[in-house]
Amino acid sequence: MQNILDVKTKLETQAKNEYAVANQKYLSEQEKLSQLVLRRVDYEENLKKLLSDKINVVKISNARKDVNTMKTIIRSQMFEVKKAQDELEIKRKLLSDVMIERKTHEKLKEKAFEDFQKELKATEAKEIDELVSYTFNGNCYQRQGGSKSEYLSKS
Repeated sequence: MQNILDVKTKLETQAKNEYAVANQKYLSEQEKLSQLVLRRVDYEENLKKLLSDKINVVKISNARKDVNTMKTIIRSQMFEVKKAQDELEIKRKLLSDVMIERKTHEKLKEKAFEDFQKELKATEAKEIDELVSYTFNGNCYQRQGGSKSEYLSKS
């Protein structure tokens, strides 16, 4: 039982590590998305500034392209964030399942140990009963003034 429990504990540790890696990736993807959104805001402010200043068609066109490019990159990053979030959820579920299995095996081990203790107590009680019975029967023969073999031959 202990070997199985050791394996389950190792699997749980591995699942915890995988979950931590997935969580770190998710947080990293979230951070990238935040940075991209901030860049897009800067590009939009630049575009507004260009539109309010003296009109330069080339600069305005480039600024619009930059904003649209950032929107596309942000959409792509949002997919990456969603993918990382889904992977995190899968790892969380796996970790939960492994923890339940380990706890189940711990309970089984405890139950098996309790059963062993009960069996041991029953065996000890039986041995004590036999010893007490033997001692009692032996004393009984001696009180009657003879040995067990004499008592048995009289019967």
